[in-house]
Order: sequence, then structure tokens, then C-alpha cells
Amino acid sequence: MASSDHPPPAMPPSDGQPPGYPMSVGQTMLDKGASMLQSLKPIKRFEQHVCTFALYSHDMTRQIETHHYVARLNQDFLQCAVYDSDDSSGRLIGVEYIVSDGIFEALPPEEQKLWHSHAYEIKSGLWVNPRVPEMVGKVEIANLAKTYGKFWCTWQVDRGDRLPLGAPALMMSPQAVNLGRVHPDLLQRRDDKYNISSEAIGRSRLEIVESEWVNPQADYWKQHGKGFAVNVVPTEMKRRAHFP
Repeated sequence: MASSDHPPPAMPPSDGQPPGYPMSVGQTMLDKGASMLQSLKPIKRFEQHVCTFALYSHDMTRQIETHHYVARLNQDFLQCAVYDSDDSSGRLIGVEYIVSDGIFEALPPEEQKLWHSHAYEIKSGLWVNPRVPEMVGKVEIANLAKTYGKFWCTWQVDRGDRLPLGAPALMMSPQAVNLGRVHPDLLQRRDDKYNISSEAIGRSRLEIVESEWVNPQADYWKQHGKGFAVNVVPTEMKRRAHFP
């Protein structure tokens, strides 16, 4: 199994979609019927769509546009299903958890290293709610500027993977220094798609109040120049105790 910083074995060329036969009529009918009969309550809690960008912790030259579908469990904790696009064919590529600064400060230092801050991402206009007027989400945006996130990517579609291969990859947020800057062409494509200006949005957010102190354990690469890669290694299994 490939680790998060090694490409998987070559696969046959394709249009980027996973291998498999098209949906049958029977399967389509079953899915529609099930959706009418089942509550799907956890799914219905995802009420916001956010478009932003993420960078691989082990290789920050690789950057992707991400689409977060956000569910708020309480005032201090959000969970996001992350897709590579907002099209109906969008692929689920990972999950991000977002916590308030109060929760983050209570985490052990070793855990904090896996998290990233959101202040720059918010204030620069990179984090947007497509098609939602800026004034509507102003309070929410201001609160998010003080949060921290942990994002695991499980499907590295940017390298052409047709399936979720290898170990998950830890992702970082954009920052205003060296490798943390979003590629201009990537940003322009996003802005053109939604007919927005990230620069103008950033100017409108200048008055957002950030936390007085961004914990240096977050965005670990900025202070230490090192990221994190996940590897998969064989290990002895824990065995259940035998009972008489």
C-alpha cells in the first residue's frame, strides 16, 4: 500500500472517474425508494457549502481546490465532508474537523501539530460560500477566523488516482508565506467559476478581528519547515483474551 507521499502503481488511463459499470435502472430505483423511506438525518445536517484550497503537508507544491459541506454539531465543533467539486459527479476526497480556539488550546501539543489555523484563509478571501452574499454570512465568517481544522485527504485525485489509494494524507491551510501561497492560476479558475474576486472579498474582511495569538503548534511547517506523511506498516494484531 502506498504511503501518503508516494504515488500508487500506474493504472489504465481513464476520464478520471472510478472504474465500474454505469448505474442500472434497478439500482437507481432502489436508491430513490430508499431515500424516500429513510431519514438520512446525519446527512441532512450538512447545511453549508464552502469552497477553499488545501495543500498537502508532505508536499506543499501540490494544492487543490476543495468543496466542504459543513455540519455544525455545536457552537465550537463542525464536521465537513470534503469533495473535489460541487458538481453532481463530485468525489468525496476526505473529511475535515473544525474546532474553536478554546477547544484547540486544550489539545495536547503533539495533537496540535496536526491542525492548521483559518485566520489567513478567511481574511484573504480564499474561504468563500459560493452564491451566498457576503453580508449574509458575515458573523459566521468572523467566528471561523478564530478556528482550527484537521483535514485528512483520503483520495488524491490531483495525481490522477481513479480510486482512493494508499494512506490518507494530512492537509494544511493556505498561508501568506512561501509555499503556503495559493497558485494564482488555481485561484483565478475558482474565481471565474463563481464570478467573484477573492481580492475584493479579502478587502471587505479587513475589519474581522482575529485571535490575539495563533498557537504556533498549528501550521507546524511554518515554524519548523517539516510536514507530516502517513505510512502503512505491518503490525502484530491485538488478540482477544481467552475465557474458560
